[in-house]
Amino acid sequence: MANQSPFIWHELVTFDQARSGTFFSQLFGWTLKKVDAGPFGIYTLFQRNGQDVAGMMNPTPDTPGKGPFWHFYIAVNDVEECAKQASLLGGSVVVPPHDVPDVGRICIVADPTGAIAHLMQPVKT
Repeated sequence: MANQSPFIWHELVTFDQARSGTFFSQLFGWTLKKVDAGPFGIYTLFQRNGQDVAGMMNPTPDTPGKGPFWHFYIAVNDVEECAKQASLLGGSVVVPPHDVPDVGRICIVADPTGAIAHLMQPVKT
């Protein structure tokens, strides 16, 4: 991963996907594709020229912070090891490592100041 940016996915968490989706799709010329995310409700993909460019979801009980916000995922080789290291370095694990089908293994960590980072070990294809 050294030859490419480790920032691999951007996601909007919002209470109103309809309004946010309309705004960003019109602002950037993106199209919207809604996907059933089971217990998480609807997950919306922002697409450009048929390619996924970002995602949008409603907050979940594990969502850190208040109000709508954009966040990113950083690609890692071993999400379990990063979660362990976060704690050893004075940070914390906000959401433990878990699988997202067809996407990868993810977790959320915070640095010692509380800054949040979403980590993803992508599914190997």
